[in-house]
Amino acid sequence: MHLVCLDLEGVLVPEIWIAFANRTGIAAFARTTRDEPDYDRLMRYRLALLREHGLGLADIQAVIGAMAPLDGAKDFLDDLRAHYQVVILSDTFYEFADPLMRQLGRPTLLCHRLEIDAEGFVAGYRLRQPDQKRRAVEAFKSLNYRVIAAGDSYNDTGMLLAADAGFLIHPPANVVAEFPQFPVNADLAELRRSIDAAALRLPPT
Repeated sequence: MHLVCLDLEGVLVPEIWIAFANRTGIAAFARTTRDEPDYDRLMRYRLALLREHGLGLADIQAVIGAMAPLDGAKDFLDDLRAHYQVVILSDTFYEFADPLMRQLGRPTLLCHRLEIDAEGFVAGYRLRQPDQKRRAVEAFKSLNYRVIAAGDSYNDTGMLLAADAGFLIHPPANVVAEFPQFPVNADLAELRRSIDAAALRLPPT
């Protein structure tokens, strides 16, 4: 049995924090896991920026509510789910993701949770577990799944390394340069062909 693990932002939906940066006009919010490999450092940076500018959860959710999946993402995901088990492994938060997951047909999403204070500010965050993408892939493999994974950022490389086959899709040049072992896909159609080819060559469990 083959199981496909996909990142969410940058693969199926736009980067939420980049959209937030564009909406607020605060360019500093555009820093993402495509730029910063240390997720805790990135989140502490974001939380400090939110406090500095007096922005709360409702401000972020208002931006997300106006977002849509990337072109072709819903059709890609529907077709993929007709042939494979599919799980979205993301470092986003359940408090962010619901409007976008609804538009994608509510695929299975494993991600994190935010801590919101009484004033509606984001006070902290709770990881599902450290390095959860890699550890999720390892858990699926322990259940005798063959895992094929795809992502675009530094925080995806752990799951790509753990998977039986790992792919990058439209990643930044810095990630490609540091992880040349992962084939690069330019779009979802190419990624689908890569997934099918990997499934054919992986021995059954």
